[in-house]
Formats: sequence, C-alpha cells, structure tokens
Amino acid sequence: MINPVTLITGASSGIGAEFARVFSAHGHRVALVARRADRLNALAAEIAASGRMSPIVIPCDLGEADATDRIAAALTAESVEVKYLVNNAGYGLFGRAAELDRADQLAMIDLNIRALTDLTLHFAPSVIRLRGGILNVGSIGGFLPGPGMAVYYATKAFVLSFSEALRGELGPLGVRVTVICPGPVPSGFQARAGLKPGFDSAILKVSAKDVAADGYKALMANKRAVLPGRAIKIVPFLLRLFPRDFILWGVAGFQMRRRS
Repeated sequence: MINPVTLITGASSGIGAEFARVFSAHGHRVALVARRADRLNALAAEIAASGRMSPIVIPCDLGEADATDRIAAALTAESVEVKYLVNNAGYGLFGRAAELDRADQLAMIDLNIRALTDLTLHFAPSVIRLRGGILNVGSIGGFLPGPGMAVYYATKAFVLSFSEALRGELGPLGVRVTVICPGPVPSGFQARAGLKPGFDSAILKVSAKDVAADGYKALMANKRAVLPGRAIKIVPFLLRLFPRDFILWGVAGFQMRRRS
C-alpha cells in the first residue's frame, strides 16, 4: 500500500509554514523539514489539532552533506513515499560579493542550489512513480542581475532554469513542475539577509500566506511559473523593454540604498 506524503523544506516559519498549512488543508499528509525542531513540533501540533493528518517532523540541517539521506531514512521509517516535493528552504545575503564572507556565500549556494538539486534528484523516482509534482521556490530576482545580492540572485536564476528544464523532462511522464517567483515577502528573510525594505516592499510585497496559496494552486493546475501578486507580474514585461545594461545599472543603484 502506498502512503504518499508532501515533503516541505524550510517549513518552520514564513512561506514554508504556510505551505504546510495549505497542503494539509487540501488533504495532504506533510513531512516538515527545518533546523528548528521546536517550531516544527509547534506547527505539527497546530495542524493535527485542526483535524488534519498528523505531520511527520524531521529536524535537519540541509547544509549537511548527508541531509537528504537522513530525510529519506526518516520517511522510510514512517512507511511513506514522496509524491509532492516543495523545495522552499533558502536564504540571501545583502552586500557586495567581494566584501561578504566567502564561506557564508558558499553556504548559501550549498543550500539554495545543491540541497534543492539533491532532494529533487533523490525523490524524483517516487514523484514520477506516483505522478506527483515538484514545487520550487525561486524569486523575482531569478530574472535579474543582482548587484548587491549577486550570489543570491544567481542561485535563484539556477532555480528558475532548473525548474523549467525539469518540467520539459518530467512533464511527459505525468509530473507537474512549477516554480514560484515571489518578490518581497514579510518574513525573517530580510533580517537574515541584512537589508531594509525599500519602496519595492510597499509595491510588490505579498504575504507568505498568499504566496503559499498561489503556489499550491499553480502546482495543481500544472503551471510552469507563477509570480504571486499583481504588481510583480509587470517585471518580466519591463525586462523586455529595457537593455540589459540599463537593468544592471538600475538594480545596482537601487540595491545599494537598501543596506540596513
């Protein structure tokens, strides 16, 4: 008997916690992955108390080399298989790349790219077998050059490209692959990144709850990509109107005014 589960990374707060709530509300059993066990347990208790299926809690640091194997072992112990994978874990750092700590930036690449890729490749066979789906959390930054957050923007460009390519490969096998690319989301991301909200936060921001709801709907509708909110949808259109050098200059000038 197959017991499907939706695996959600970065589930202890923000968008990840909202994904856990929205998937659970639609009848999915969820497996929650993040470093902070206390927050995961609190979220799992909240979901169970609402009458939903009891979540599986997997405290784990995705930055560790054996993280995916440990997650897989925990799921095997629960006799479940991944039908839907939500790659939400990630973080950013604000500042000039040459001035930021090199180890911190490499760790960001490790989480935003390597861990996402490792999880995707490891669980792809079960997602294919169960004809499920993969939802990757990108960023509007994935469409742009990002001076001031150069490495972060580059990692999200990878997520966008990887997701679209996977869609081309796995779509014929009955697997949905969607990438959601939000703009500013009120959460702990800004504090960790070391930046202060700019006018973009007032214009483009969308709540974590709305991002998760849009992501779930897009995945179930088998959409390629979704930009949550109304104002943000104009960004890819504007990128087609202006030369790349102009976009680079504009982003650089804007970002350098955001230091907190």
